[in-house]
Amino acid sequence: MSPFTGSASTTEEWRHLRLTLDSGVATVTLARPGKLNALTFGAYADLRDLLPELARDGSVRALVLGGEGRGFCSGGDVDEIIGATLAMDTGRLLDFNRMTGQVVRALRECPFPVIAAVHGVAAGAGAVLALAADFRIADPTTRFAFLFTRVGLSGGDMGAAYLLPRVVGLGHATRLLMLGETVRAAEAERIGLISQLTEEGEVPAAALALARRLAEGPALAHAQTKALLTAELDMPLGAAIELDAATQALLMNSADYAEFHAAFTGGRPPRWRGR
Repeated sequence: MSPFTGSASTTEEWRHLRLTLDSGVATVTLARPGKLNALTFGAYADLRDLLPELARDGSVRALVLGGEGRGFCSGGDVDEIIGATLAMDTGRLLDFNRMTGQVVRALRECPFPVIAAVHGVAAGAGAVLALAADFRIADPTTRFAFLFTRVGLSGGDMGAAYLLPRVVGLGHATRLLMLGETVRAAEAERIGLISQLTEEGEVPAAALALARRLAEGPALAHAQTKALLTAELDMPLGAAIELDAATQALLMNSADYAEFHAAFTGGRPPRWRGR
């Protein structure tokens, strides 16, 4: 995502989610607790637009994505989305499905780590939002469900058939996407869907602690690591090694690389600038 901006101004208010910024950490909260944070057309669009805007801002070093109330996100709102899509023609449906996919691309392509703070239900599109994050922190109340086949749609929604096999392996991904079975926290941790399992109620604090740790670290190195992890999923080894070499050569000219050496020889902690 390019940091260069055109005429568009910064959005003053996001109507379909809650955003707070503090010392390089952005916290994005899905805030429809009475609906288990079910997504609306507006919520999808806000997520799609927010992430590039934060990337252009340049001050965000890590992002926490969470849900208010009893769960993370129950997926698309049955009335406001599923009901509405039944009345759409193919062109309009394609526009909608492309928009949901753009949210996942934005999560994967933004130049800062994204931490999904998951508790309670993460179902359908909510499960894919968590899947697209770089880290998933969850507690024992968490349950994932990729429900798309349960409503008569392909399990490969929003990039799930691309991302999930790369996180948990093809066998587990086939079972989860084909059958739409609920995966509780213990199994999710066992198959690698959860990055860190906390005690019940401790997800927000653990997610914030990780975000602050990342925000205080070498942001440029984190951004390039994330970019390589995404880009090299589809590369042969030779191309990946060449891309690694070019990236390292660029970063060896960075201020942070020089700062590490100065800090090491000076016997002090590095002061990372993200440059």
